[in-house]
Order: sequence, then C-alpha cells, then structure tokens
Amino acid sequence: MRLINVNTGSLETFFANIPPYAILSHTWGSDAEEVSYQDIQGGSTSKQGLGKLKFDGCCKQAKDDGYQYAWIDTCCIDNTNSVEVGEAINSMYRWYKEAAICYAFLSDASSGIETTFRKSRWFTRGWTLQELLAPVKLNFYDKDWQFLNSRTKCQAGFVPSDGIS
Repeated sequence: MRLINVNTGSLETFFANIPPYAILSHTWGSDAEEVSYQDIQGGSTSKQGLGKLKFDGCCKQAKDDGYQYAWIDTCCIDNTNSVEVGEAINSMYRWYKEAAICYAFLSDASSGIETTFRKSRWFTRGWTLQELLAPVKLNFYDKDWQFLNSRTKCQAGFVPSDGIS
C-alpha cells in the first residue's frame, strides 16, 4: 500500500505493518487538475485548482489530527497500470475500513448552509457508498476544508439528496 507522508508530500510503500493513516473520500475533477501518482513521482504537486486543494487539505488535516500518513486514490494508485488499478478496486473497501479516519471532501458544499451539504455531488456517486459505510470514523469537510459534520452526528437525520448514480 502506498501512502503519502504528510510531512514531505512524498509516497512511501508499505507491505506489512501499515501505520495509522487518514483516507480521503471525494469526487474526481478533471485528470488535468487532479494530483496524480506521476506528479508525485516526478516531484511535483504544484498543480492548481481543486486537485491541489484536496491534496494539501487532506495532508494538513491529517497532520493536524496527528497522522503522519494519508491515502488519496488519485495519487496513491498508478492509474496507468491496469493491474494495479484492478488490485486497488478490489482492496478499496478494506482500505477505507482500516483507515484511522476518513475525510469526505465535499467540494460543492459551503459551511453553514445545510442544503449544500445534503445536495452535494458526493452523495450521488456510487463509489462513495462504500466510503460512507466502511470507515470507522468519517468527517465531512466543505470546499474550504472547514469541518461540517461527522457521520455519527448526522446519522439520525441522514437523507441523501437525489439518489446515487
């Protein structure tokens, strides 16, 4: 398993004794704006826009929460390697379940506006269902990385928006 060292921004590979890590749940932007495995291997996380915001925000939040490592699918999986992608898809639920904490980044939600939380695109994507259910601890963050809610606090009144696609 590859993890991002949140202090250096570099990738480290673990085969056993995987350290505690934070994991990011998000909806993808365009390939051009997401920070990829190739970007990090090339020593560059200088992309602008939403991808950079997700990468930096996840690393900062993990560091603030006392974790040295984080996992983000866009850059911890080499998407040019079809075998690796297949293995990752088959491991995804376990990785979310074994994470110390999951950060759900709602790029279209604003702090203090309940309707943007409930109508976030995140709640309409099929992939995020396992990311909602598997983690032991799940916190939601808005487009500015401001804490919105935890899964525990919102479970009683949890109603996704328009359905899952």
